[in-house]
Amino acid sequence: MSIATEIAPHLPYLRRFARALSGTQASGDAYVVATLEALIADPGTFPREFEPRVGLYRLFLQMWSSVGLNTQAGVPAAERSAAERNLDGLTPRSRQAFLLRTVEGFPIEEVAQIMNVTTGDAAGLVQSAGQEIAEQVATDVLIIEDEPIIALDIETMVEELGHRVIGVARTHREAIALVAKKRPGLVLADIQLADGSSGLEAVNEILEAIEVPVIFITAYPERLLTGDRPEPAFLITKPFQPEAVKAAISQALFFDRRAGRKAA
Repeated sequence: MSIATEIAPHLPYLRRFARALSGTQASGDAYVVATLEALIADPGTFPREFEPRVGLYRLFLQMWSSVGLNTQAGVPAAERSAAERNLDGLTPRSRQAFLLRTVEGFPIEEVAQIMNVTTGDAAGLVQSAGQEIAEQVATDVLIIEDEPIIALDIETMVEELGHRVIGVARTHREAIALVAKKRPGLVLADIQLADGSSGLEAVNEILEAIEVPVIFITAYPERLLTGDRPEPAFLITKPFQPEAVKAAISQALFFDRRAGRKAA
């Protein structure tokens, strides 16, 4: 089986990882493209001794560390400045390990393989990142979710992290009404809502009025990871793991605050 065939199913999820790591779609996608271009130029760089998904992420992190790639990725000037700040000071290896483990769902042994460290070192990196992220300032969170049990689970996780939930919207209309009453510092949104309305459309309308980080939660992530239109930097797949949701919340707020935005 060719390398292209082996890695193709994993590319949407690699884009998700790259965007979460860099904090922007443009920067993350540029790194994925650079990785694929390097692989095409020299197929021998692919680490065949590992499972295809592990090998792909391992190769990606090697490109991530390449000197000069960040300023040559084709990111617009203003956006590149924020990406450079994130990459230079806010994405240590502990953060890479944290994302690999909690968002991408790799077992700690595979995190170690991807990062070329021991299993013990990988576990230590994950723990260090979690402690660092937990120190962030609390914010107000809007949840857009039509399933009551799922909404309650998300609300509990949000509050366990020290944030405040300003409301749970089951429809597009309810979401807009809640934002009109109080500006959130973070939005967690499902795609398909109770009355047939779209959580994506609700978020787009919200973003026309305010700047706020958004995390989408969906059972069909491939529908949003096509590369054909603006896509979310933070995406959780249903059924989700609590650790993945908590990690995405912390990462979204981390990058948002350090880029100069503040929750009301």
